[in-house]
Amino acid sequence: MAKRHTEINIQFKRAPFQLFRQTPVHKLQTNRLVIQIQPDEGMALGFGAKIPGPQLRLGSVEMSFEYSKYFGAEPYTGYEVLLYDCMIGDATLFQRADMVEAGWRILDPVIDVWRALPARNFPNYVAGSWGPKESDDLMERDGRHWRKIE
Repeated sequence: MAKRHTEINIQFKRAPFQLFRQTPVHKLQTNRLVIQIQPDEGMALGFGAKIPGPQLRLGSVEMSFEYSKYFGAEPYTGYEVLLYDCMIGDATLFQRADMVEAGWRILDPVIDVWRALPARNFPNYVAGSWGPKESDDLMERDGRHWRKIE
């Protein structure tokens, strides 16, 4: 992909009806919650709010929190956590051997078929890009879109 970035983006549904129908407010933005997993752990909340004053005007509010900015230190990487757990004998984040074997029993037949049959109409993409156009088309069919990461 074009950038190393992992997040969960929750876009809330629009209000089923507009509360103030006889106002100049025509299009309300949906609220969203973004949970940033890596590389900059944190979260952000975006929502609409009434701008103070006698007229009904809405403004966008962006609230964000990043661990590194708030606490002044970088959070641990996944490797640091795993190595520490290994040193103290905590196996919570590790898979048992029988679970790994069970996973491969499921995946091996799929990999065998992939090797045996050439891909048909597979929407591949250039390394370092944001992915194939078909991924955008897939989302647009349901009136959705990918969130642009800067």
